[in-house]
Amino acid sequence: MSGGGRMRRRAFLGVLGGVGAGVAGLAVAGRAEHSGQLLASELPLPKPFTVPLPVPAVARPVSPGRYEVTQRPARVEIVPGTTTEVWGYGGTFPGPTFELRRGSPATITVRNELPVPTSTHLHGGVTPPDSDGYPTDLVVPAGYTGHDHAHGGTHHPVVKDYRYPVEQRAATLWYHDHRMDFTAPQVWRGLAGFALVRDEEEDALPLPGGERELPLMICDRAFGADGSFRYPAAHDPDYMEGVEGDVILVNGAPWPVAEVSATRHRLRLLNASNARRYRLRLAPGGRFTQIGGDAGLLAAPVVHDEITIAPGERFDVVVDFSAYPIGSAVTLVNALAEGSAGNVMRFVVARGAPDDSAVPSALSRPPSRPSPVATRRFDFRRSETAWTINGRPYSPGVPLARPRLGTAEVWRFSSDFHHPVHVHLAHFLVLARGGRAPSATDAGWKDTVDVRPYEVVDVLARFDGYRGRYMLHCHNLEHEDMAMMADFDVI
Repeated sequence: MSGGGRMRRRAFLGVLGGVGAGVAGLAVAGRAEHSGQLLASELPLPKPFTVPLPVPAVARPVSPGRYEVTQRPARVEIVPGTTTEVWGYGGTFPGPTFELRRGSPATITVRNELPVPTSTHLHGGVTPPDSDGYPTDLVVPAGYTGHDHAHGGTHHPVVKDYRYPVEQRAATLWYHDHRMDFTAPQVWRGLAGFALVRDEEEDALPLPGGERELPLMICDRAFGADGSFRYPAAHDPDYMEGVEGDVILVNGAPWPVAEVSATRHRLRLLNASNARRYRLRLAPGGRFTQIGGDAGLLAAPVVHDEITIAPGERFDVVVDFSAYPIGSAVTLVNALAEGSAGNVMRFVVARGAPDDSAVPSALSRPPSRPSPVATRRFDFRRSETAWTINGRPYSPGVPLARPRLGTAEVWRFSSDFHHPVHVHLAHFLVLARGGRAPSATDAGWKDTVDVRPYEVVDVLARFDGYRGRYMLHCHNLEHEDMAMMADFDVI
């Protein structure tokens, strides 16, 4: 292909040589990596580490086990000195955090006051198919006359109840829009938030909590000269490989700063970017103690000097800020980027404090590893006109697999580019990368796995919970919108 529709060699190869950007007065060694095409902001970038870290409000139930939230436009200050229209759950970006508890079912009533249809997916949730956020199961605003009916599906006028049994282990989940063909621009505008599941097993651990537990939604955006979110026209072939912005937001704030005590803090890391991957490090040095992944606590903690996190993935980590002198500035950096995207946020160790938290050597008893009953292959690859799975662009209602409820299968993912593969309903263990042992950051039960260019990743997927129609897809949201999705039926 030629012109704008050509996949750029630079982005396709995914890696560029270069010298890391200076961060916190230090040179961070690294290589710039692009898993999308950069979209630059049109306004001067704000100065890093000047905006306080916001923490999303916790949603309050309107009655036991029942919540109501309205998707609506709102104007908020993201870049200091200007305002941005967001599309938010509750009119905020991120949306409110839903605190859920294992064994306590929840119903969330979503009202759509946006100008477009939506479909809310609880990412990582074990949910019935009618509450999973299937891309053609839409909540349609009043008076909407668009063409979404061309895909068929179900249309709910203005309001839909999403019912979540919450029969799953404590974990960091998140929710976001999942509308057919338009997930990327609608999440870009703000339709995302945290959902935290807790349980008695986690309660029994002496982990940091309260204000020392921070959910951190990391994403990138680009801004127009008037402060609006900048995004390409729908399905722009120049951005077929994905959209990367030049402003890094954490909980909706650009390169924020958080004052912390010299104690352990629990950081729930979420990559909510459309396409950008991050290799997170602490400068001027430090370590992450990973206690959980996508689908819950690990059996035992794993220590990392750095964490590579792809779109959709979560890492539950503890950082001990007592390792730094009072007054220290500790910067969370991204070693995969240069320039503005090389910084994420900063912690300032402002004061000493007592700390009775700890990270035990044994964290949990995860589900046992089942024996697989089948092996299937899913090849994620670009065709001349679309991103495909097994050579097919997405066709709603046409399943590529029919696993049986209560069984496990080996699913082999292969790729031609950076494809973070997400499986709805089924949690999985990473078995191998390229026939070798998985990475240390692949530990635990997951729902999203980072499949790199020309890599083969084997996972053991467990199909528990419900029968019905679910999906797997690339969580590069532009790839998803350009047909890199597939259905599977749990029978």
